[in-house]
Amino acid sequence: MTAAEAEAEADAGDRVRAVWHRYSRRGDRASAGSRAYTAYLLVLFGAFFLAPALHAAGTTPALLSLSSPGAATSVSCAFTVTLCWSAQLAGRFWGPLVLQPFVLHVFTSTDLPPTAYLGGVARRRLMYAGTALLLASCAAAYLTTDLFDDLGTVPPAVAVAAGAGALGAVAWLWGQVRTPRDNLVLASAAGATALLVTLTGHRIPDAGTVGLWLVAVAAAATAVVLARAAFRSLRTVDLARLARESSRASQAQTYVLTGTLHHALDLYRPEPRGFTSALFRPDGRLRGHLARGAVRALRTPGRTSAAALLLLTGGALLTAGTDGGPALPLWAAGACCVYLGSGRVGETWRGLRDELTLPPLFGGRWRGTLARGLAWPAAAVTAGTLLGGGAAAASRWPQYDAHPADTVLLAAATIVLVLGARFLREMKSNLPLSLLLPVMTPFGDLSGLLVVAWQFDGLVTAMLGTALLHAAPSAPVAASLAAATATCCAWTGLRRTRSVW
Repeated sequence: MTAAEAEAEADAGDRVRAVWHRYSRRGDRASAGSRAYTAYLLVLFGAFFLAPALHAAGTTPALLSLSSPGAATSVSCAFTVTLCWSAQLAGRFWGPLVLQPFVLHVFTSTDLPPTAYLGGVARRRLMYAGTALLLASCAAAYLTTDLFDDLGTVPPAVAVAAGAGALGAVAWLWGQVRTPRDNLVLASAAGATALLVTLTGHRIPDAGTVGLWLVAVAAAATAVVLARAAFRSLRTVDLARLARESSRASQAQTYVLTGTLHHALDLYRPEPRGFTSALFRPDGRLRGHLARGAVRALRTPGRTSAAALLLLTGGALLTAGTDGGPALPLWAAGACCVYLGSGRVGETWRGLRDELTLPPLFGGRWRGTLARGLAWPAAAVTAGTLLGGGAAAASRWPQYDAHPADTVLLAAATIVLVLGARFLREMKSNLPLSLLLPVMTPFGDLSGLLVVAWQFDGLVTAMLGTALLHAAPSAPVAASLAAATATCCAWTGLRRTRSVW
């Protein structure tokens, strides 16, 4: 029997394993030193961040108490459905079937069915994702809630984490292999089921444990049903779309490894479409700054809708975080939502960065450029945040105990701080070479921490600034601190674009 005949008689599994074996023996595999360095960073994180956080959580009162009847059921339902929606959205951009472009091209160029080479990858990655979500959910519940304080609630809490992790992992695959219509159906069904389980849990006596078991069973059953349907869809997956996703993911991964995270994120920006003629008046002149920003936002309706939702949610959380409740967690969550929403109100930030970094093409009068570029983001973020905060305050006005003037001042200070942090983040170009120099400490080289801090400097600034505002003795002092921090961020951002020295 010839080698060709033997290869023809080999089953699909053997052929897939042969391809993976040959690809695993390529010359660019991770070395033992790189794996050791990764393990070293994980040990540092566990010793200096995770262990102190776990110790603090075990010796201090919980940030979120779930001892009231039905509270645990409501929070677990909200967490499960949010995890399902987030996993679906992640699957639309970077799903579990994304492979290296070369390997995917090899498989698609053969007569192998997609289930032969995608099924094993999907099962393995879903198992990893489910385990990671289980551990992360248990850690988050231990750090922020009191579910692990009572031994009677530990088993149902772990069961909820396991069910939510399984549902999130399956929804991740569902978001990639199913159509947008199917994803909308799943999102609506998940929301309706979560609402039904919440209402049922409130009607059950001793809902603290029975409700948690109900949530865990509902999540696990939904995950099993979705898994069967999702894996059956592997045979009809759009291979051309999967090839485009794999190519984009490979390029984004290359950008991340070379230190330009914002370039990697730019690959996932939607292409603006429509409303081109609306940028001009009937006489041919450009419209005003706000009108142009609004039109450019309408050209990316998905990003604009997400920005509106994030800004409204952030405004509501800011209002709840400044009226005497659990201030810092809600305040920080609101600032994070406003920060994320401020980057999605339109393409104005990108245009501003281009004008400031390319003065020979656009001119050197950067003061007018700032006024033109910041008009729409500042107006949209302020309006969306105050609208969400006003709606949250009006919905519970009889029980509203905070001083309205202080609340408005603190919300405005947070908006100024977030806009300054967003400007600092958007004015970045390439990774500074100085960050690659070793930083020798008694714990080893920590230059990697500087690179991570540079990648997420905007979010870090917003979170640290929020903690600083929370620690301020009064609202006017907090507003002054926010203005000073935003000024420093603006000056640093202009220096990054070489507009000032």
